[in-house]
Amino acid sequence: METWQKLLQESLTRPGDLTRRFGIDPHPLEGVAARYPMRVNPYYLGLIKEVGDPIWKQAVPSEDELRDVVCPADPLEEENQSPVPNLVHRYPDRVLFLVCSECAMYCRFCTRKRKVGGESMVIDRASIERGLAYIREHGEIRDVILSGGDPLLLSDERLEWILKELRAIAHVEIIRIGSRVPVVLPQRITAALARLLRRFHPLYLNTHFNHPDEITEVSAKACARLADAGIPLGNQTVLLRGINDDPAVMKQLMQKLLAIRVKPYYLYQADMVQGTDHFRTSVEEGLEIIRALRGHTSGLGVPAYVIDAPGGGGKIPLLPDYLQSLGEEVVLKNYQGEIYRYANPAPALVEEKRSAVNDCR
Repeated sequence: METWQKLLQESLTRPGDLTRRFGIDPHPLEGVAARYPMRVNPYYLGLIKEVGDPIWKQAVPSEDELRDVVCPADPLEEENQSPVPNLVHRYPDRVLFLVCSECAMYCRFCTRKRKVGGESMVIDRASIERGLAYIREHGEIRDVILSGGDPLLLSDERLEWILKELRAIAHVEIIRIGSRVPVVLPQRITAALARLLRRFHPLYLNTHFNHPDEITEVSAKACARLADAGIPLGNQTVLLRGINDDPAVMKQLMQKLLAIRVKPYYLYQADMVQGTDHFRTSVEEGLEIIRALRGHTSGLGVPAYVIDAPGGGGKIPLLPDYLQSLGEEVVLKNYQGEIYRYANPAPALVEEKRSAVNDCR
């Protein structure tokens, strides 16, 4: 048994397991864990400095999860956009393919909180084969995103089978993996796994660091192993109250990500997922964080701030008001709040130039 498998086996799955270490009363949390599964492996548990810190809040059940009367169970309407079980076809040219029902740590803010780690999420070889068949039958699909649960909790053999099947489909150009494993169980990123993944380029991996304390020597080594295998790494951070809703914390996170060769990709406004309302911030707070990043740190470190629209509308980008007005003159506000003007070519002139260029061709 490998180290990562032993760590997973030794995970805490009941609030009572936390009593000896942290001295809390687990009884109020038992009902929460009964409804929304708990799993905290020893590595991630070791990142907790004190009860209630940003790592604790992401991993340990809270009574607030059962008090949520605002959010629906499936706000993104994934179930209504699933032509076959465990495959979401929302955008024309890409699909989200759920290939694993478990995670190395059950995040308390999970978008699929309604089913990940529970009995209602059944993913087996037969369901994966149905998803593969759907992809084969739809030539417009050029981009497949493997998710779950966490695809990197699959065995190397199962993961290799899925990747081989996808690479055998001529119209699939890009494979992406969404995984929190480099953050919560970096020991899973073995040399053998990196060698396996590099065989299936172009392959991208988006991970999910939410706080600077999650970037450790071990997680940095895991990301380096993937990057050295030629896998471009992106990061999808969720804006979470009491965890990273502070411009200074977010700036530190983005800068540390770049230092370990992970490109900040998305900053998500927290989804309206049942059991997670206590994590949600206002959109104004998210825009203020983007203002605090733009111009104050490398542009590489500024993610796209998006809302994944309730009702299955997809990701919608949000920006502070840098564009003040648009006409013959474009009026702009920079990161310091200073106003600048740019002469805007007339649309007809732009079209005329474009036609001239095409004629030259």
